[in-house]
Amino acid sequence: MSPETASAPAPAARVKSSPGDGRSRQRARAARNHRMLVHGTRVLLLIGLLGLWEGLARAAVIDPFNFSMPSKIWDQISQWALHGTPQGPLWEQIWYTLYEALLGWVIGVLVGVVLGLTLGRIRFLAEVLGPYIKVLNALPRIVLAPIFLIWFGLGPASKVASAVVLVFFPVFFNAFQGAREVDRNLVAHSRILGAGGRQVTLQVVIPSATSWIFTSLHVSFGFALIGAIVGEYIGATKGLGLLVSASQGTFNAAGVYAAMVILAVVALLAEALLAFAEKRLFRWKPADPSAER
Repeated sequence: MSPETASAPAPAARVKSSPGDGRSRQRARAARNHRMLVHGTRVLLLIGLLGLWEGLARAAVIDPFNFSMPSKIWDQISQWALHGTPQGPLWEQIWYTLYEALLGWVIGVLVGVVLGLTLGRIRFLAEVLGPYIKVLNALPRIVLAPIFLIWFGLGPASKVASAVVLVFFPVFFNAFQGAREVDRNLVAHSRILGAGGRQVTLQVVIPSATSWIFTSLHVSFGFALIGAIVGEYIGATKGLGLLVSASQGTFNAAGVYAAMVILAVVALLAEALLAFAEKRLFRWKPADPSAER
């Protein structure tokens, strides 16, 4: 054996993978395959429903004038995107509705969270204001849209107000329940360690109620869009709700469906952003075992 061979360092020993690593890879592969299967099935289902709708309309099994068809809806969206709507560019109508919904959503969430946590922490206020909140919650809040239109006019303020009243209650009740469900032992231990009322609220109550609050955010943004659309439908100068109203006034079924499709896409994108923010915020939570099956 030559000196060079003798002095050469021995090759590093291969690190054997543990059985747990193999099982983790198998679970990850199974979860990935399951997600692909779910997404593929969703796409096929959508294509099948649209194809069935198109075929029934072309065969006159359903009235194409009243029910329209996917091809006409796509043509309407393309026409709006390329040539604009009677009220202006399509992106301007989308932004107008989205602005009203976002502003109403933010205001409704802030008021609902603050009031919900406050009443959840202060029992006296909850006992005093509880009956009034229940009465207001029992009212059909959509019927307030015409009143807001009279109060605030055709501008965005009336649509924002409609969105606020729809967003407030689900957020309030979740924040209230989240504040009530805080572990009392945890609060007691915090006070023993010298935490004051403000510190308990900021460091114990709010983090504990965050899961409840985020649950309501997914539903409440849809309510904000509904409030903006209903307000625009009743009376507005711009927005997707005005497109629905104008299309209905001219018996343009494709225009009604086209505005609904655009609204659905906006809602899905907002839901995806909220889900991403929730996932980033709650990275400390254990993964749901059912999600990996």
